[in-house]
Amino acid sequence: MSYNRCGNSGLKLPSLSLGLWQNFGAVDSPKNAQNMLHRAFDLGINHFDLANNYGPPFGSAESTFGQVMAKSFKPYRDEMLVSSKAGYDMWAGPYGIGGSRKYLIASCDQSLKRTGLDYFDVFYSHCYDPETPLEETMQALDYIVRSGRALYAGISSYSPVHTKQAIRILQDLGTPLLIHQPSYNMFDRWIEDGLSDVLLEEGVGSIVFSPLAQGFLTNKYLKGVPQGSRASRSEQIYLTEDNISQEKVAKVMQLNELAIQRGQSLAQMAVAWVLNNQAVTSAIIGASKVSQIEDCVAALDNLEFTQQELINIDNILGK
Repeated sequence: MSYNRCGNSGLKLPSLSLGLWQNFGAVDSPKNAQNMLHRAFDLGINHFDLANNYGPPFGSAESTFGQVMAKSFKPYRDEMLVSSKAGYDMWAGPYGIGGSRKYLIASCDQSLKRTGLDYFDVFYSHCYDPETPLEETMQALDYIVRSGRALYAGISSYSPVHTKQAIRILQDLGTPLLIHQPSYNMFDRWIEDGLSDVLLEEGVGSIVFSPLAQGFLTNKYLKGVPQGSRASRSEQIYLTEDNISQEKVAKVMQLNELAIQRGQSLAQMAVAWVLNNQAVTSAIIGASKVSQIEDCVAALDNLEFTQQELINIDNILGK
């Protein structure tokens, strides 16, 4: 595992981090979850990414992590980075969603209890809330850091403009923004339209989620939607059978051929591709079994692209 400096901070992140968005909830196998967490850590993945509403049901991924933390990870806490977030809906009523100080601090406290941790390494505003002054949201992150609930502040899925505003507010408060967590993969390249430039100019790191486009940038969907895959799960809203078009599958097949020429799986090439963006500090991988984590880590053996390979990828995707 290689470790990269996060922006201008003193913190290093592993090139790959493990996200617990899917497959770590109460509906999933606790033994499989433990095996994936253990194997990831043994491979040098020491950063685990959570959020209050990961599951299902909401909160259960944090509880699953907390059980493994108490059982086997506790002696290694100082060698680990654990992050969580709040912003999307978590509980019913007016205070269980958004960017208010009340919601963020209450949610952070609940997340600490579920994980059994004394502090998070990073706590994020999970999404921009247009109904809450940005100053209030950033003041809440500043308080969470100053009160010892987290070591660093982060934001997720903020636009370039709102990111720049958040950076300025946190600078004035004396708690610099450590990191931004946006989605990024070959199909979803929105960060290239300004956000990457802002992060590089401001010395802020980034950790990208969905580098495999929810599993679409693997060879899993080349012959339809297999039973038990992410797209087949009833609660899935981001990758569904309806948005797996033949046109997209044809592009994935061409990308798969290019990956084979590179001596990689498609998933490995997709991971290597996002890490090729110099604004990216780490990529968050998701997994449903240990072998998928091992496959992604093997991508680190070949991160270099020729200029022609990058051109070929752009041509396949119509960029």
